[in-house]
Order: sequence, then C-alpha cells, then structure tokens
Amino acid sequence: MTSRTAEDHVVCEVGDGVARVRLSRPEKLNALTLSMLDELVAVARAIGRDPEARAVVLSGEGGAFCAGLDLAAALRQPRAIAARFVPRPWLGTNVFQEACWAWRRLPVPVVAAVHGHCLGAGLQLALGADLRVSAPDAQWSVREARWGLVPDMSGTRSLVEVVGLDVAKDLTLTARLLSGAEAHRLGLVTRVADDPLAAAEELVAEMVTHNREALGRAKRLLDGAVSSSPRRAFARERGAQLGLLRRMDRSALPSSRGARAPGMQV
Repeated sequence: MTSRTAEDHVVCEVGDGVARVRLSRPEKLNALTLSMLDELVAVARAIGRDPEARAVVLSGEGGAFCAGLDLAAALRQPRAIAARFVPRPWLGTNVFQEACWAWRRLPVPVVAAVHGHCLGAGLQLALGADLRVSAPDAQWSVREARWGLVPDMSGTRSLVEVVGLDVAKDLTLTARLLSGAEAHRLGLVTRVADDPLAAAEELVAEMVTHNREALGRAKRLLDGAVSSSPRRAFARERGAQLGLLRRMDRSALPSSRGARAPGMQV
C-alpha cells in the first residue's frame, strides 16, 4: 500500500511488514492542516485493514516531527472546524481527536520517531503511538495554554496515561519546553537516540518477526489495563490468551524431548 494526499502532506508506504507514515509539509515544520487531520484518520484506517502491515513508524519530513496545528490556517475555515468538531457517536471522538487516537486503535504496534519540534497537536499525535523515540535535542511541549486553549486531540487522556496526573498537570499548565532528554526522564519519551528514525526502524524490525495477532492483543490488553479494575483486566487477559492458545502452531514450539530454549516456558 502506497498512498499520498492530493497535497502530498501525508505519505504512507508499506514494505517489509512496516507501514511508514510521514508528515510531509516540511516548509511549515509539518504543522497540521484540517485536511491533514482527515488524512491521518484515513491512513490509520487503511493500515488497520492491510494484512501486510505488522507495525507502523510515524515520522515527519524535514526539520521537525510536527510543530502543532496550523491554527492560523484553520481559523480561516470556521465551518470546516465546526464540521470536524462534532463527535462520531460510534467512535466517541471527533476528527481532531481521532487523528491521534486512531493509532491507538490499530491492531499493530506504532512507534513515533521524533526530531525537531514536537509541539501541541504534534505532541498529542506522538502520544497516539505506543512508543516514542526522540532525538535528545528535540523540543517537546504541551503548548495549548500559550494560545488560551486546552489539549483537545485526545491528549488529556493519553498524557495522564503516559506520565501520570501530576506531571501531566505540570506540562499542561506551564506549557514549558522540554528537550527530548528531559522528556525521557519524565517518561514522556520511551527511548532517546541521535537518529530516532533509524532507532524506530530497529524497534519495529524486532516486532514484525512476532505473531501479528499476539502483538495486537497484547497492545489492547495493556491499553485497557490502565482504566480497568484488576478483575476485569485479568478476565480480558485470560480470554486473549485462550484465543491465542487455540490457534497456536504447536509445530513451531521446541520439542519436549529436546533442550528448551533459554527462558522458554510452556
């Protein structure tokens, strides 16, 4: 699957089991337009339907991952904002929120590779990924308070999940800039690398060797465990494991007569 928008602002290419999604508006530091939000939703859904896609790398072209929402351009289209602000009842999100949350819905792992600016909507998009690899000198900020706004692209939920309530309040209420290194210390960033895109590719190269369904179920279990009671989380865990055991290819397991692989437990 290869797709580009009419304006070439979102690009998706699938190869070797990896869907590589790039924001392609480098002259504006990949600031998001309203049409780019639509395309992010569409691309995420297309990846979810593509059996060849076993992992996703989300990145930005040029000098930044994403400098946020292009607010000046958006405010020139009040009707378009209003249309995208209405939530879809079957999803529970509007277009602004789904552009970030759609990556959480995918049945495959998503890794964001962040360099340069990762501000406001860009940070919320990165939080939609399962893992975030950042350059140490990247600039991160929950920027909305500087414009008299609140994080409204699923960021209030995802930020608290990733860093906890007190740190989320600190970052949101101060709107301060963080380096990638400091973001890592706070738990906002999963790994730091001088070349975050190469590091993200290394990460997903490991993931695509594993069973796609197992990875998808593990992702859903971990995401759901955050808001579930222990009883509910354990029930979902049992159900997922039972389904996988029923489909397991026993011929792929080490023979019980031979030596076990290190750490292998059956």
